[in-house]
Amino acid sequence: MGLVKEIPLSNHLVVEVWDHSRAIATDTTKVELAIKINVVVKNEYFDNPEHFDMVTRIFGKEISYEYKKERTFVHREEKEKIFSELLDDFIISTIPYIEKPDFPSRFVLSKLSDIQKRPHRYGNPL
Repeated sequence: MGLVKEIPLSNHLVVEVWDHSRAIATDTTKVELAIKINVVVKNEYFDNPEHFDMVTRIFGKEISYEYKKERTFVHREEKEKIFSELLDDFIISTIPYIEKPDFPSRFVLSKLSDIQKRPHRYGNPL
């Protein structure tokens, strides 16, 4: 189906809500909610400028936060209801965390931490 809506947050991030649902059989559907949030990598998040350079070299100037939730074998007539339930659950349980002012910096720094803990995944950039 594609992009359903965008939700602007108070910390200037924008939540993209995608519907990746698809028919499985004549009367059943796999309902899939996909969330994408682009987080800009800012130099101010880092104590060491080399860390900023390393993160942007590996991930680029933006890093996508992604979330997916799905239900399989949903009756075709229930598809919209189930998709709405998945979205409502995300809004209630996850948006308060993502909307915190420090979420962008913490998310970006978590990527730095992953590079430092698992450099082999990133071509040993250390």
